[in-house]
Amino acid sequence: MRKYFFLPFFTLTALTLSASHRSEQDNVVTMKRVLQVTITLFAVFVFVSAISLLVGPGGISMLPLLKLLFTGWSEATFSLPSTEKTILFSIRLPRIIFAGIVGACLSMAGVVFQGLLRNPLADPYILGISGGSAVGAIIAIITGISLLPLGIPGIAFSGALLTIILVFGIAGTKKEIHSTTLLLAGVIVNAFFSAAILFLISIASERNLHSAMFWLMGDLSLAEWSDIALTGLFLIIGFITMYIYSRDLNLIVTGEETAMQLGVNVELTKKVLLIAASIVTGVAVSVSGIIGFVGLIIPHMMRMLSGSDHRLLLPSSALFGGSFLIVADTIARTITAPAELPVGVITALCGAPYFIYLLRRKTA
Repeated sequence: MRKYFFLPFFTLTALTLSASHRSEQDNVVTMKRVLQVTITLFAVFVFVSAISLLVGPGGISMLPLLKLLFTGWSEATFSLPSTEKTILFSIRLPRIIFAGIVGACLSMAGVVFQGLLRNPLADPYILGISGGSAVGAIIAIITGISLLPLGIPGIAFSGALLTIILVFGIAGTKKEIHSTTLLLAGVIVNAFFSAAILFLISIASERNLHSAMFWLMGDLSLAEWSDIALTGLFLIIGFITMYIYSRDLNLIVTGEETAMQLGVNVELTKKVLLIAASIVTGVAVSVSGIIGFVGLIIPHMMRMLSGSDHRLLLPSSALFGGSFLIVADTIARTITAPAELPVGVITALCGAPYFIYLLRRKTA
């Protein structure tokens, strides 16, 4: 079963490598094409999720899952042994859903930041949101607030919100948003938080240091339904907001003056999209830690596969980003079983070589 796990990704990666040879006519976005690509990638997402349920240290046979799919939820779960039922629905299923939501959040935010900032290296953390969240999370771990309900996520999200306020305040973006100024403000704030992270790590106890380092490299092992529901709600709200402005974003990418002449309220659109992407990123980071490369390479892959129209790029990136993180997390929890790796290690090992390929391809 495991040898078929990466089949959809090998297929889609092969498609991305040849996508640049398509004609411009193939890139025309219609509602029919949006639905076709979305349904295809959703099928990939469902397939990957189903296989991920079966992969792990405690092996689960195919028969219970087939019963679940074809005979109904209640009958299948009733016939399952209690151990397998716990593994499937209390451990693996929440984690799979959680990984899918977080991957979708980071990928969508990456699409928006790369489009608005016109920077192919932009990722969801470019404004320093990860640094603010990390400081909040480490403070919660060191002080013991993590033992309270929503302890780490709550403090980490507060740190992300503080970062957003600081960056926009330093950049002076009350009337206009200048990409260069915003990026520099993000670099400054992130540098300050990086120093704060080093200080906090240096004074942390050995037990707290392990928890902090796992969080800094991304950890999906503590997925709870409350976190899933909250993150899923922000994902839906963020996606709807971004998709409403997707046509305006297409025009802004071609040039702000052109967009203004075509009736787009450029400054309002930029502010709404930047704030929406920042909040979605802050929510994702606050519950999962810092997971690199997802929001950086997935938009590039989908842009090569489906074109640069954000009406198609947003849903395709969200679905494939979720599938990618599910695969990465499945590898992280099985490759060194019974121990686990931080999922950020796997995404970096997968993402860095692919991004090097992209850089070499653009400079060739």
